[in-house]
Amino acid sequence: CPDEDVTAMLRATALAFALGFVAQTDAFMSTPSTFGAPRRASMVSRRGRASIAPTMGHKWDGDRKMRVAIVGGGPSGSCAAEIFAQEPNIDTYIFERKMDNIKPCGGAIPLCMIEEFQIPEEVVDRKVRKMLMISPTGKEAPIGQTLRDDEYIGMTRREILDGFLRDRAVKLGAKAINGLVTGIDLPEGNSETKPYKIHYSNYNGQKVGSPEELEVDIIIGADGANSRVAKAIDAGEYNYAIAFQERIKINDEQMKFYEELAEMYVGDDVSPDFYGWVFPKYDHVGVGTGTVVNRPAIKQYQNAIRERAGKKIEGGKIIKVEAHPIPEHYRPKRVLNRAALVGDAAGYVTKCSGEGIYFAAKSGRMAAEAITKLTQGGTVLPTQEEIEDTYLRRYDQLYGPTYAVLDVLQQVFYRSNPAREAFVEMCESEYVQKVTFDSYLYKKVSSGGPVEDFKLLFNTVRSLVKQNLRSDIPKDAKFYNPVESLQRLGK
Repeated sequence: CPDEDVTAMLRATALAFALGFVAQTDAFMSTPSTFGAPRRASMVSRRGRASIAPTMGHKWDGDRKMRVAIVGGGPSGSCAAEIFAQEPNIDTYIFERKMDNIKPCGGAIPLCMIEEFQIPEEVVDRKVRKMLMISPTGKEAPIGQTLRDDEYIGMTRREILDGFLRDRAVKLGAKAINGLVTGIDLPEGNSETKPYKIHYSNYNGQKVGSPEELEVDIIIGADGANSRVAKAIDAGEYNYAIAFQERIKINDEQMKFYEELAEMYVGDDVSPDFYGWVFPKYDHVGVGTGTVVNRPAIKQYQNAIRERAGKKIEGGKIIKVEAHPIPEHYRPKRVLNRAALVGDAAGYVTKCSGEGIYFAAKSGRMAAEAITKLTQGGTVLPTQEEIEDTYLRRYDQLYGPTYAVLDVLQQVFYRSNPAREAFVEMCESEYVQKVTFDSYLYKKVSSGGPVEDFKLLFNTVRSLVKQNLRSDIPKDAKFYNPVESLQRLGK
């Protein structure tokens, strides 16, 4: 690794330490985070607003109940629909093209989500209590000894989890439409009171959909990375990764190995900027990888993760192949008038870990709670400023530190094989494991205090230097990808 790369890693490490320390202070939490997005992204800020009274909502005087349309029936859309459906003066519609959609996804959810969103045990396929981090040279770091007996990571299949959350919203009164949204007409003149018009193909269980339309007053865009709502409100583009996963049926003996174990592989052979994984499901494993910087080579990286898993999945039958885009940062715009984005549509996926399910569900719930309150029982149409000052501001306060720290950690540890080797070495530390699991399981940036954090910084720098001096670590393969590079934002 060239000297300038080592210097860059050390600078990023110091920044990660500083962010982790500052994240503990009340001062950091008093303003929304501006990390995790390119500079041109629109972030919520109250600067310059202190002396300006917020724009108030408009009294609803329609001849029908206020209508909310949620486009997308995954965790973000379903959790938003669940909240809106409990307001008797709001009619809630949730659009989903495939009610049994099998989204390519690792499916890991933290313990706090199981408790907070009341996920029943039958939705959780496996309770992972052990993880194995595997370095470019094959060094293995077992993780999990700091977990209590009642702590675990839940492994789910998205078709099961999504269906449960959506059905719960329907039982509370949401109207599920088996339809594909094909277009959205914004209110004429960007009016703050006139309705939106949604055009959609209503399949209603049929192979061919019939064209229909529906007037609504509020829209929640929960329709993923390729969000049609985001396009309608001109929310801007974001960099994205391609995640590729194969569901592989392995024999009972092999499956027993993964009963409570998940594996994460790092190395430029499985991904130049992410990791490869083997995650246990109900009766099979999900084997996958992802990348932002070299998406055309995704199948090459997938072959590599299968090869590195080796005999543990040897002879397994591929029962499904999945691929999906995953956002790398916030959308430049997340709210316009009475349309708000949540989940992947808003860009709520963390770097380094690639986690998105909890943040999707949480953002959907937070948006719905804020907007429902602003409607004052379905009698007031909220304004864009009100939605930004409630939903967006609170979300950024809660999770800005998490996005910031993981963004920097990805820059530090995923940039080269020596850095990845250092990453696995650091994972052997009991302190690192405790802080990492506490942060992941409970969604709070965790710290053992400034003294322990300083020790962690020192050990991290020492490990980075040591690993960069080794001659036996595989050199990172060079790749030339000018088209993809030019398409990335901020480059």
